[in-house]
Amino acid sequence: MGSADSDPQGSPAGQATADQGEAVLVRAVAAYRAALGSRLIAGYALGSLAHGGFSPLVSDVDLGLILEDPVRVKDGLTIRTVARSVKAGGSALDQRLSVFWGTPATLQGQSSGGRFPPLDRLDLLEYGRLLTGTDARSAVARPDRTELLVAGAEFALGSLGRTTEIRTPSRLVSAGLPRMTKVVLFPVRFLFTAQTGHVGTNTLAARHYLASPDAPATSLVAAALAWRHEPPPRGEAAALLSRELVPLFVHYLDDHIARLRAVGHHRLAERFLRWRTRLLA
Repeated sequence: MGSADSDPQGSPAGQATADQGEAVLVRAVAAYRAALGSRLIAGYALGSLAHGGFSPLVSDVDLGLILEDPVRVKDGLTIRTVARSVKAGGSALDQRLSVFWGTPATLQGQSSGGRFPPLDRLDLLEYGRLLTGTDARSAVARPDRTELLVAGAEFALGSLGRTTEIRTPSRLVSAGLPRMTKVVLFPVRFLFTAQTGHVGTNTLAARHYLASPDAPATSLVAAALAWRHEPPPRGEAAALLSRELVPLFVHYLDDHIARLRAVGHHRLAERFLRWRTRLLA
């Protein structure tokens, strides 16, 4: 395992797989430059292509765009249309393109519009790698701890809150490796961000979690990090998920219930509490 969520430097295999993701970004940036022209101030690599640890098996290809103000009515449609055209390239990585966008005013919180949630805004600030245009991150407002906590909790409820999936490992394994690794590692990343205020890359968050003497499910977390680059036998994965996935989620939920109550987000805390009850029913 390399440092800071990266593959070992100089690894030909690691470089080759990262290049596959970079190729998707190159095509996407060219398409957005053609569609947006001079309104495109800057484009950035985000996610694992920015901070390291990219896996062609499971990683998304994250792209951040900053456009000139003001937001136009058709901007959202343009962003989605270009993304669909890139995804039509046919490869699994093309289809995993995820685009975040905003303008200086929306990224400062001065106006509405765009698509740049707090966790991705933090990623842009801490790890964004300029691909085209002029670096404009000075226009981006840094999200505070409460904003990050709430955004992560709401994302988790929408993306991870399928109780039957967590309680039925065979179903999760059947959903595929990208889904399986996300369900295990997203709670770990949210815990890291809640505790540190920084982006929870997969490796940094997992190392932080594994260093905690009271953390449950450490075998599962360590395994899931390895699964991102080498798929496990289905039976082995299902057995480990069966033993440790619910304890991992209960630990995450207990942590966030307390944090959400402490910052006055009681309704969100209650939703987490109901989620916890369903998991243990």
